[in-house]
Amino acid sequence: MNDDPLFQVLMLGAGLFILKLWMDDRRAFANGHPNPKALPGATPAGTKAVIIGIVGALVLLAAETWGEIKLGIADEQSDMTALFALCTLTAAVVEEIIFRGFLVIEKRGRALLWAGVFAASVLFAALHPFLWDWTDGKLTWSFTAKGWFSTAAIFAGSLWFYAVRFASFNPRRSLLPCFAAHAAKNLGVIGVKAVQGHLVGWY
Repeated sequence: MNDDPLFQVLMLGAGLFILKLWMDDRRAFANGHPNPKALPGATPAGTKAVIIGIVGALVLLAAETWGEIKLGIADEQSDMTALFALCTLTAAVVEEIIFRGFLVIEKRGRALLWAGVFAASVLFAALHPFLWDWTDGKLTWSFTAKGWFSTAAIFAGSLWFYAVRFASFNPRRSLLPCFAAHAAKNLGVIGVKAVQGHLVGWY
């Protein structure tokens, strides 16, 4: 993400606006007047689905943190400001709508569904800048142990979020448990960074 605070504020606002649109669609569905052009997954979800999603995400985060410590790469964590941290929480909503919402292959059988999930998760992980960096119009690659490990962790997280979307405990295929799981993982990352001294400044 761009390091410019103004850009981050704009992204934060955009994320909140998209969340509002999704919540409006969810409310319309719950009231019996579904929007025919609703955002994907704008349906109610049970507390059980939300809790399972969150617990699974935190287990993955715990495994990721433990792995970084065991591999000796925990000190390679990037710094994060409070403003950027807020952006990661709203970004979770936008990413879930795009990937777990739009980038799915439905009504063509389970095999194609999960093949699509795998492919979309590879794309999702690759788009996170752990193996690459774009600065001043220049692309550089970073095939380090930390880069590969973090990319693998993002891939695993994506698979979990997809699993939550299409699990039997989420019969309406709501994105709400995915939002909760993704936000919980990002909030946990913020907490880990704070403990390790990588949460620096407000913006």
